[in-house]
Amino acid sequence: MSNALHLIQRARSVCFADANDRLAYLDLLVTFASHCACIVHAYVLMPNHVHVLLTAYSRDSAHQLDECVRSSYRLEEAEIRPIHARRYLLGCMRYIELNPVRAHIVRRPQDYRWSSYRANALGCKDPLVAPHPLYYALGRSPEERRRAYARFVENNRFGAASP
Repeated sequence: MSNALHLIQRARSVCFADANDRLAYLDLLVTFASHCACIVHAYVLMPNHVHVLLTAYSRDSAHQLDECVRSSYRLEEAEIRPIHARRYLLGCMRYIELNPVRAHIVRRPQDYRWSSYRANALGCKDPLVAPHPLYYALGRSPEERRRAYARFVENNRFGAASP
């Protein structure tokens, strides 16, 4: 059985010192996601927290992933929220990838290096991101899917609320 989940990991202060720190976190996430039977669909690394949208293939997979990454990093708290995939999955992806825009770190989601937006909307290679079946339903070709997703994000860029 698979479950769509929104993992939020928080720190009490800044959790990433620099680009190398963020790359190390992403390496951990890639390694432990496959080890813990999780597939990542979207993510963003913010200065003091992380959002990850994933599919977990066992009951404990997401908790194991969270524990493995947090035990190797400076994240003190975690919350795992179930997502009703048909209703909220794409909205949750948009919410996650627009975090840096809402925080006024960048003006456009494609300008933020530490999120999955460029993989999902622009087709950039990202070893962490695997499309969800609902993302595949956005179009017949990769180009159609990326354009449809980019429009979906842009149409609610300033009104996206928390899922």
